[in-house]
Amino acid sequence: MVAGDEGVLRRSPQAPDLLRLHEAVATLFATQGDWRRAYQHLRSALDIARDGSLRDALTSSYNRRYLDERLYGPFADRQPGPLAIALVDLDRFKRVNDTYGHLVGDRVLRRVADLLQEELPPEGFCARYGGEEFVLWLPGVDAGHAVRIVEAARVRVARHPWSELQPGLRVTISAGLAHEGPAVPERQLRSADDLLYAAKRAGRNKVAYQDAQSTRLITHSE
Repeated sequence: MVAGDEGVLRRSPQAPDLLRLHEAVATLFATQGDWRRAYQHLRSALDIARDGSLRDALTSSYNRRYLDERLYGPFADRQPGPLAIALVDLDRFKRVNDTYGHLVGDRVLRRVADLLQEELPPEGFCARYGGEEFVLWLPGVDAGHAVRIVEAARVRVARHPWSELQPGLRVTISAGLAHEGPAVPERQLRSADDLLYAAKRAGRNKVAYQDAQSTRLITHSE
């Protein structure tokens, strides 16, 4: 028996309901000839629809489409100020699916996404990169602050009471962190990918980052 998902109520389909509400109100104002208010509600409906197209359906974090806009869009090479990018991967996630089933696996992904999105800097975000990989976009922070953010996320995941979801379940993450200023995001993501593999090779549940031309690893203490 799978324990209840703490995110069920919070993940109720509020956005589609709000979208339909704005559309209905816009139609009402239009029938009354109040085109200004009708237009305002149509714009709100369009904003909600666009936001929904940029969200991952499972985790509600941003999706690959949104991340690609930030990586390859018209302003991708003009990131003002410093930027850190972390590529995060769930350790041995296939084993979670094989042992506990995909329903539990989905709940793990949702919870990890929630934990990763805590304590991000202003304008920072979490995006699901694909499968069990996530990207943390951390603008406006120096290298030391970026390391602390990603390490805190690793600790939150490692110390989360996963056994409440399923007895015996344990989940950890590994991360590669790249920091530049001024930044070229696409190049940073490639660097973060290389660093993620370094964290995996070092035994998982670690954060790897580049410091003074050498790769450093933060080892776990759990």
